[in-house]
Amino acid sequence: MTAADQLPPRRLPAWCTAPWLMVLLPVLYSLMDAALVSRDSTWWQVTLSVLAAVALFWRRRFPVTVLLLTMPGTWVEAIWLAPITAVYTVATERPRATVLFPCAALFTLVDFFHWPLPNPVIELSRNTALDAIQAVMLSAGPAATGLLSRTRRELAARLDELTRGQERESRLLAERVLISERGRLAREMHDVVSHQVSLISIQAGALQVSTTDPAAATTARTIRELSVRTLDELRQMVGVLRSTGGPRPDAPLAPQPRLADLPRLIAESGLTADSELNPGDRPWPEAVERAAYRTVQEALTNITKYAPEAVVHVRVRAKGRRLRVEVRNEAPPVRPAETLPGGGHGLVGLRERAQLLGGTLTAGPTQDGGFEVRADLPAGQS
Repeated sequence: MTAADQLPPRRLPAWCTAPWLMVLLPVLYSLMDAALVSRDSTWWQVTLSVLAAVALFWRRRFPVTVLLLTMPGTWVEAIWLAPITAVYTVATERPRATVLFPCAALFTLVDFFHWPLPNPVIELSRNTALDAIQAVMLSAGPAATGLLSRTRRELAARLDELTRGQERESRLLAERVLISERGRLAREMHDVVSHQVSLISIQAGALQVSTTDPAAATTARTIRELSVRTLDELRQMVGVLRSTGGPRPDAPLAPQPRLADLPRLIAESGLTADSELNPGDRPWPEAVERAAYRTVQEALTNITKYAPEAVVHVRVRAKGRRLRVEVRNEAPPVRPAETLPGGGHGLVGLRERAQLLGGTLTAGPTQDGGFEVRADLPAGQS
């Protein structure tokens, strides 16, 4: 295969196939044919030829009628382009044999026995045979071309239908694969994560009952509450993953936190944090409040992993029609010897969530050695 064969086929400009041009062009070249043939003709002969050309304006709506209107001009003036176009249109619009064959035969007879009739009408000679062959070819050619054009359109429509069917089948196959993968993921989450979190909750409960240290009892109670809450969210997420038809629009994916839950989230983080929560008096969309909560939650989780001793500043403020969320930690006095494992997907998910809402999210180190996460969420999306 050469480089030229790999190039995409060139397409005609849009105006070359415009519907108005496809209607006007046959009329123009038929008028030119009539003008060339009727130079020495009488006025009524010219009128019949012009009528045959002008009738082509309605050839697609009334193909048989237009063909009949072209016959008088063909008989008296021997014009060709108008009746040829009419036969082609009959073949494309009325392809039934009971309609097409009589129309093509009529054009053949009119072209062969054109006015004025000779005497004798039929003379057994070579010229007569050539005239008959010419008349048959003038009608058979446009008829065959019209049938081929209609067949091509039908095949193109069928191919387009088959392509759409294959696309639907591919989507259904992808959905089945997705459902199967979601079911497998749900089983893994239930069998592994749920089991481990349940053990954490049981151990924390046992520690809360057995310890005599008030601080240890408080910590154990907090761990147990967080474990129970995590199990609740996990159960609902597993239910969503196992749902073959996807979640219902009115079914929440998990307990939906709002801006009012931020103080409790910050207090339970165990970090040295100060907060400024001033979202304003306007009601924010639920998706925006949820995104703001998740942003703070993920930022505090990352700080707990990598800088648990650092001072944290949480700011949630209204900036016009946007809600700005800022979580910044100062440089930690001591880097933790061991950190909790992380996949690095939390900030990516937050950035995608903000973009879906039409907002932005940035995250990066600060000049003083800390780290800052900033999200701007618009109120226009819900």
